[in-house]
Amino acid sequence: MVEYKGVKWYRYQGALLPRVPPHQEVFLTDKEAKELLKLSRAFFLRYTNEWDREESEFWYIVKDNKEGLEIYKSKVRNQIKKGLKNCIVKKVDRETIANSGYSIYSEAFKNYSTFHKPISENSFKKSILNSTDDFWAVYNKNNILIAYANNFIEENMSHYNSMKFHPKFLNLYPSYALIYTMNEYYLNQKKYLYVNDGARSIAHNTNIQDFLIKKFNFKKSYE
Repeated sequence: MVEYKGVKWYRYQGALLPRVPPHQEVFLTDKEAKELLKLSRAFFLRYTNEWDREESEFWYIVKDNKEGLEIYKSKVRNQIKKGLKNCIVKKVDRETIANSGYSIYSEAFKNYSTFHKPISENSFKKSILNSTDDFWAVYNKNNILIAYANNFIEENMSHYNSMKFHPKFLNLYPSYALIYTMNEYYLNQKKYLYVNDGARSIAHNTNIQDFLIKKFNFKKSYE
């Protein structure tokens, strides 16, 4: 984490991003951008200076309407219900994920098509324990951890920073249970302005953004 001119920046997939809500625009001069890159040793910067513009090659995936089963078609409702029936979703402390989450992380990573390498278990634990994110855990009925998520909160927005699912348990619909429960918590209970799954990924191919748009009514907000 680097702080520059009152804004905290974090590294993600080789890029440096500001830890602010996507709708909060950031303005840097060319000189400031070069100085920040040198300071952080990142490959490039990613930040928003024209939120929710017309279509472009970069976007964020957001949901800004209240969650509820009634807003979905029957097929998606049934998939969510299956997930909620098969799984237990709850907020947990960071120690829970630090101590039990690495096997899920490493198994999920095997399914990625990416130039990145998985981090070690020690690095995983250190990263989690140093985090101030919200953490969520998904358990099956035998109380086995099968998925987790960590989200960072900025003002009235929740950024879905990472979601990992053990491939062995995907038939329990944990993704439906987790995403629905988090949406309901942040959008309905906390009344946040929106939830955000992040920017377009350039480091690996992922279907999660298409999944969120198709199943959970997320939309693209262009930058």
